[in-house]
Amino acid sequence: MSKAATEFVIGHVRVAMIRLSTLAFLLACSATAQAIDWPQEITADEGTIVVYQPQPERLVGNVLSARAAMAIELKDNSEPIFGVFWFESTIDTDKEGGTVTIRDIKLTNVRWPDSTDATEQRFTAIVEAAIPATGFEVSLETLSASLESAELEKKSLEELKNDPPEIVFREELAVLLPYDGEPRYADVENSDYERVLNTPMAVVRKKRSKDHYLYSGKFWYQAKDPMGPWTATDAPPADLAQMLQGVKAEEGQPDSPPAIVTANKPTELIVTQGTPSWKLVAGEQLLYVQNTESPWLREIATGNMYLLLSGRWYRAKSTYGPWVFVRADELPASFKDIPPASDIGGLRASVAGTEEAEDAMLDAQIPQTAAIKRSEAKLTVEYDGEPKFEKISGTEVSYAVNTGAQVLQIGTLYYAVDNGVWFSSASATGPWTVADSIPEDEIQKIPPSSPVYNTTHVHIYESTPEVVYVGYTPGYMWSFPYYGVPVYGTGWYYPPYYGHYYYPRPPTWGFNVGYNPWTGWSFGLSWTNGFFTVGIGWGGGYGGMYPPYGCCGGFYGGGYRGPVFINTGDINIGNNVNVGNRDRVSHNMDQAGSRDLDKSRNNLYDRSENRARNADPATAQRQFKEARPAAERPNDVFADRDGNIARRTGDEWQTRQNGQWQQDSMSRDQLSPGAADRMQAPTSGNYDRSGLNRDNAARQRGTTRQAARPQSMRRPSGGRRR
Repeated sequence: MSKAATEFVIGHVRVAMIRLSTLAFLLACSATAQAIDWPQEITADEGTIVVYQPQPERLVGNVLSARAAMAIELKDNSEPIFGVFWFESTIDTDKEGGTVTIRDIKLTNVRWPDSTDATEQRFTAIVEAAIPATGFEVSLETLSASLESAELEKKSLEELKNDPPEIVFREELAVLLPYDGEPRYADVENSDYERVLNTPMAVVRKKRSKDHYLYSGKFWYQAKDPMGPWTATDAPPADLAQMLQGVKAEEGQPDSPPAIVTANKPTELIVTQGTPSWKLVAGEQLLYVQNTESPWLREIATGNMYLLLSGRWYRAKSTYGPWVFVRADELPASFKDIPPASDIGGLRASVAGTEEAEDAMLDAQIPQTAAIKRSEAKLTVEYDGEPKFEKISGTEVSYAVNTGAQVLQIGTLYYAVDNGVWFSSASATGPWTVADSIPEDEIQKIPPSSPVYNTTHVHIYESTPEVVYVGYTPGYMWSFPYYGVPVYGTGWYYPPYYGHYYYPRPPTWGFNVGYNPWTGWSFGLSWTNGFFTVGIGWGGGYGGMYPPYGCCGGFYGGGYRGPVFINTGDINIGNNVNVGNRDRVSHNMDQAGSRDLDKSRNNLYDRSENRARNADPATAQRQFKEARPAAERPNDVFADRDGNIARRTGDEWQTRQNGQWQQDSMSRDQLSPGAADRMQAPTSGNYDRSGLNRDNAARQRGTTRQAARPQSMRRPSGGRRR
């Protein structure tokens, strides 16, 4: 084989699976994080306005409606005057840095229960002049926690599919070799070999002998049939070994070659290192298998076993099945008793009703946003031949099948989504320009059974002649809220496209998908910290990357997932089932070592290849005065929905009356209109503080979550990203 042919064959190495340890990329931002403190203050002509942490009432897209308690500290008055303002605003989010910017504030109402009518106009004028020109920064954890009592925009996901995949158990170190249907071959140019198109692994076949070879970057295997059995070999063909000598093995592969388990239909492989080793947890009500990377539990009272696969729970009496889907809000009560600090504490995020699951649901409501420069956002769509479109049942939308891009046809126009940005064109082949509007109503009819369903979660919020403001929620990355927990994938199987090129579609099964409360979804291959992470860019006919890379802009393939710590220890030692325990996340991130992937896991817009599209603050028209922390003031003042001001002191509430804080005991005639209707007693006594109690609990919870956020996942000190 010629040198040129060999170099062409080696091509460029593409990552086909994600190492569980890739969270280390975040260490590049390991500077000490700057805390985001409340209350915050604004300097006005007549004094200082102190704004307490906003209390959200509604979030629709990137528009936040909220109220906030405030105090004006006038230069000529020793006592602060308390009030409350309601507002609508636009939010910009940076999920990687964990920050949310509240900007473009429009005041909708101002009340001053602490002042007389004669002075209200003066105070209102001060606030109306200062606050709309100001922006506030809040931590993502703080905002998501405070959304618990807000009215959120929700979408029904009843059409998700939950049929279990084939579930295979092995009591030895093993790796799943998945094929997307029956194995299909294509020539490796200028050689005696063919490669298998529809697998993420490097599988090749000798044309003459029909012998098959599999390479991991470290281990070689051979088989007569692509479905196996596969056996390890130290003597691969010399010419094939020469072709692949430039492929580097990923760190973390085991010392000896694992067994290979093949599948050509949706399958999950559950691996234990030897006989399953069970351990008690949750007050001795549950057992879990500690020598596996897969969440595998047994309820002692019933003997039922439970597996967590792609965020979905399945139940059976034995490993032989049958496995039945169980909604996360119908799990045994003992699942809520799993200790957060235990090895399987991270599973609580997949148990409806736990604090961790509620946090995940609230996080899912907040979009990742960006301002896109029209002049810098480019898109080129390549097809395998002439564009081919298929109609989506129940809609007026058709989608292109013979491309790795996501292209829709609606009427005579074409729309495409690339890395969270909509483009439009009068032709399927372009030219493409950034869209500032889309037929939203028709696009929202696309069902989960369609491989372009995730485009329904990408939105356009507003635009200027230079900039388009866009955003996406986790559904674009195939993560969906489902009966109180996040699940990954729609559960539908999307057949790939075969032609001169092979275009795979996003999968739900086969990649040991796991969830971490901090970093989202990630992939493994049954049990490994690096085995089979190598895919070969063979060139000449392979269109796009294998799932999960076959759509939506390359790396991740539009999958909302970051690394998950499942195997946190040496693979030769048991107790590897740390499925997202937050205490251990922080520890593991510190120990992971530096690895520069230059890829943002939680923010498509912040990936290196996409940053040139992002508008700078001046172009984005986001120039505003940023509020600063109000030093040495407790964040303990709230406003109820009727505009009354209250302060939390220990376990009790105080109410602002006649310029003083008084113990919370208000008669009906002291309350604002409407508040009396919610009094617990018919004539007097404390009125219902349940709303403020929820707000206070959420505020404390958000503060705790912000403090617990691993240092290397926080926004570095030195100011806000824009």
